Amino acid sequence: MDAIRIERLTKTFRNGRKALDSVDLRVEEGEMVALIGASGSGKSTLLRHIAGFTASDPAPSHVTLLGRPIQQNGRIVREVRSIRRDVAFVFQQFNLVGRLSVQTNVLIGALSRVSLWRRLAGRFPRGEQALAMDSLSAMGIGDHAFERASNLSGGQQQRAALARALVQRARIVLADEPIASLDPESARRVMELMQSLNREHKLTVVVSLHQIDVAMKYCARTIALRDGRVVFDGASERLTPDVLRDLYGSSADELLTHRAAQERAETADAARPSPAFATS
Repeated sequence: MDAIRIERLTKTFRNGRKALDSVDLRVEEGEMVALIGASGSGKSTLLRHIAGFTASDPAPSHVTLLGRPIQQNGRIVREVRSIRRDVAFVFQQFNLVGRLSVQTNVLIGALSRVSLWRRLAGRFPRGEQALAMDSLSAMGIGDHAFERASNLSGGQQQRAALARALVQRARIVLADEPIASLDPESARRVMELMQSLNREHKLTVVVSLHQIDVAMKYCARTIALRDGRVVFDGASERLTPDVLRDLYGSSADELLTHRAAQERAETADAARPSPAFATS
């Protein structure tokens, strides 16, 4: 079954610009897919439409998640909240409540399963608390569970957001440039954890990225957008610099900058003498 199915999705902003232009896509359950494109290509807009945060133009179109329509012909369905229980959205800026503990932020993922009085009192069942601790440990930050979320580094906050997806028991993770504001080491750790969600927990993951080298390393399939249209959908390894320049012209440099920097770093590491043979 398709985890995500999109047919003829179009979105026009008030200024007349088309953010999405008749997009057709299918993502199978269990896939980890990269969504790339230069700034303004429509990546974030597409993810928000998949999650049912935004309605498309009032024209024939469909967005279906796990066999259930979430919006049709420019209207979000009434059952959107129940459908969203299966969808975790990971934001670039983490979307945590800084004054609350890390554990409480993660437990927010369980709200749909908790009674109203427990929500108001902030008293979660022991089983949910145990699940939150297990999820935080799986993300490598179990020892920070009772700290204020605002005390965590950016990378740790993003890992808390991924732990919340586990507590939510989501089946689909939509991540909107989750590593854009992270240092290289934190970005690597977050991408590895998303890969773990995909491989070990069998979650479908769609992640928007600016870095083509990251897409190629972690995602077997890449979808490229330009001006709201899908211009490439296939194996990530096929996205050579020449292909990217054919797709994006001068805008390809925005996607290739990170790749060039990575290649320079790898070359420098390879040229560096082994410590065993270093001279004093």
